[in-house]
Amino acid sequence: MDPKKTYTVTEALTKMQRYCAYQDRCHKEVHEKLKGMYMIPEAIDHIIGALIEDKFLNEERFAKSFARGKFRYKKWGKKRITLELKQRDISPFLIKVALKEIPEHEYLSSFHELAEKRNLQIKETNFLKRKKKLADYLLYRGWETHLVYEKINELIR
Repeated sequence: MDPKKTYTVTEALTKMQRYCAYQDRCHKEVHEKLKGMYMIPEAIDHIIGALIEDKFLNEERFAKSFARGKFRYKKWGKKRITLELKQRDISPFLIKVALKEIPEHEYLSSFHELAEKRNLQIKETNFLKRKKKLADYLLYRGWETHLVYEKINELIR
């Protein structure tokens, strides 16, 4: 039976500084990580406070980089990004700020490019099944329904 590794507040703070320096994190991720390290609530509050003070932890910076990254690399739409940020306990105000990081023209051109590329990949010949497959794909990625259905009607006739 392996004993649980314990950390002093200083060791845990150093570990969390490295964790946050590697990639932007939200408060919830850091809190969960500290709980997983068996830190007591007072120590968790102290460490999170120190990380914020030393600018290792910043919810606005996290939300902005999250939104930019998921849009650019995973081609997620605003609905999916919003949902994922809500699951990380990011405030509605910060979600709105984060979504402003995505330029509207880039957002729409990325959507059209993704829809057209996916449409060419779908091998289905029945046009209703083809429409459903394309819709499911785009909706799962969080693109707005009005955009999805307009594009499907444009691509598949």
